[in-house]
Amino acid sequence: MTDTPHTPLLDRINSPADLRELSDQDLRRVADELRAETISAVSQTGGHLGAGLGVVELTVAIHAVFDTPRDRLIWDVSHQCYPHKILTGRRDRIRTLRQKDGLSGFTKRSESPYDPFGAAHSSTSISAALGFSMARELGGAPDPSLGDGIAVIGDGAMSAGMAYEAMNNAGHLDRRLFVILNDNEMSIAPPVGAMSSYLSRLYAGAPYQELKAAAKGAVSMLPPPFREGARRAHELVKGMTIGGTLFEELGFSYVGPIDGHDLDQLLPVLRTARARATGPVLIHAITKKGKGFRPAEDAADKGHGVSKFNVVTGEQKKAPSNAPSYTKVFAQTLMDEAARDDRIVAVTAAMPDGTGLNLFAERFPKRCFDVGIAEQHGVTFSAGLAGGGMKPFCAIYSTFLQRGYDQVVHDVAIQRLPVRFAIDRAGLVGADGATHAGAFDTAFLSNLPGFVVMAAADEAELRHMVATAVAHDDGPIAFRFPRGEGTGVDMPERGVPLEIGRGRMIQEGRGVAILSFGARLKEVMDASEALRARGITPTIADARFSKPLDRELLLRLAREHDALITIEEGAIGGFGSHVAQLLAEEGVFDTGLRFRSMVLPDIFIDQANPRDMYAVAGLNAEDIEAKVLSVLGIESIGSKGQGAS
Repeated sequence: MTDTPHTPLLDRINSPADLRELSDQDLRRVADELRAETISAVSQTGGHLGAGLGVVELTVAIHAVFDTPRDRLIWDVSHQCYPHKILTGRRDRIRTLRQKDGLSGFTKRSESPYDPFGAAHSSTSISAALGFSMARELGGAPDPSLGDGIAVIGDGAMSAGMAYEAMNNAGHLDRRLFVILNDNEMSIAPPVGAMSSYLSRLYAGAPYQELKAAAKGAVSMLPPPFREGARRAHELVKGMTIGGTLFEELGFSYVGPIDGHDLDQLLPVLRTARARATGPVLIHAITKKGKGFRPAEDAADKGHGVSKFNVVTGEQKKAPSNAPSYTKVFAQTLMDEAARDDRIVAVTAAMPDGTGLNLFAERFPKRCFDVGIAEQHGVTFSAGLAGGGMKPFCAIYSTFLQRGYDQVVHDVAIQRLPVRFAIDRAGLVGADGATHAGAFDTAFLSNLPGFVVMAAADEAELRHMVATAVAHDDGPIAFRFPRGEGTGVDMPERGVPLEIGRGRMIQEGRGVAILSFGARLKEVMDASEALRARGITPTIADARFSKPLDRELLLRLAREHDALITIEEGAIGGFGSHVAQLLAEEGVFDTGLRFRSMVLPDIFIDQANPRDMYAVAGLNAEDIEAKVLSVLGIESIGSKGQGAS
């Protein structure tokens, strides 16, 4: 396979309307060419490969049968949407995926009318599609011809409670709605829990698998050739242990399972369902993640997230690094601590690889729990573990922890339970853009009474913070760290617990003090080197803690300097705001102290490489240098960033 595949039929597709002019045989050719084009594009950009390859035929079939964009197609998580983007007028930009000013790696409302609902977190599609369906009935759309709501949701996303809440509500409202269950038995990690077992049992039996038939209640919706087989299948299923279907109990007509890679099945089933459905319908399609590209099919994660790769061999092109990743440092440190303390357990929400807990699970399988895509449950489960005397480390990306915030407050903080939150992907994350940026955790955790909130300035500090969390039993504690490699500092053999609420002095200077919270410390040091050339030596300190603040250090910096600048990789309302509150209460501003807080700006920053994103935020070394000069009243070229206030 070459980098530029031969795609004569796909070259004629400018929009889904063009698909509707083709024969079924031509649609099969389009699917083959679409798969080749997807592989070629992702080989040049990196991104989510396996998920998109698993829905190529499904994407072609949906757009060929339904009247998109009048019919609102909503992809759950939407990391599988690259083939969809190619078919919906964005092929000429598909090799800009996940790059600055390029296409988003997810669906995005501002990008195309074919993306009616943006997503990057899971399990939102059914709720949104139901909302669109009800809006149609209530006449809320400017376009009176608003069509059907179609949700495509993976088996992994179906493990989240929100999906069931939506299905329960849809069954109650009994409005026309299409939910397509893309069942590939592989979300990011192997699906866990009863839902996965249920789906496995549904199609494990030979009669079901061979007949590709519909269950009770959906037989009349199938094309005539399918009906007799479906009736026979249903009679066989009656005696099986699975009994009736969960989906029917929730009020859905259930059709399936069908082969999600066979357009001879997909097209007639979708056409019949669209023509005859009056209420909610669930179409169960069996697919294979990474389908059609052997390196992805053979990979443990089915090519979930890849860097640029060779389209022939699948070999990924990763830049070498001399420093370990923060995630790996966290995982290895936690394993070292767990070897000495058998009360340490680890909890993840369907992200064992992403959080490094796959390594922990290999070594301590009985002490590692993957709760599925269920952050709310994961937080409260951790609270129960803590209440029972264990030391749970709840490892969740910053952006996903947002989904469990009520549980953090109600089940952890109010009860002062010692849950340890390991918050990965803090700050801006690059190609995944705004949906995965860890911008808000410092603010929403630091506002909670009794919470301890830390941020690692480098990988050595992270090791100490893991040890600090192990030793801390007086309430909840969190530590945040960024995506990617560390700074290359010397690593201690073992972490040493830090004194709670105590920062550290990095460099003594005069005139202006910089108080850093988190991984911007390296940028602060680079800015300091540039300032030395101007005869300015700032005092630099690492706060370590946003909650509780190091009151002694903070007041000393304010007392001994004319100006104080705080820097963090978080939104307004976080570390800098707490510093300002303390200074105001102590009357420090009455002495004439000039105070500035450098934070992430009050905007969502689109995907780019991290340095470009931080340039937009105004948090790179040159921005810090410019802020110091500005607060000292020294003219400079200035910064284009927006992150200072």
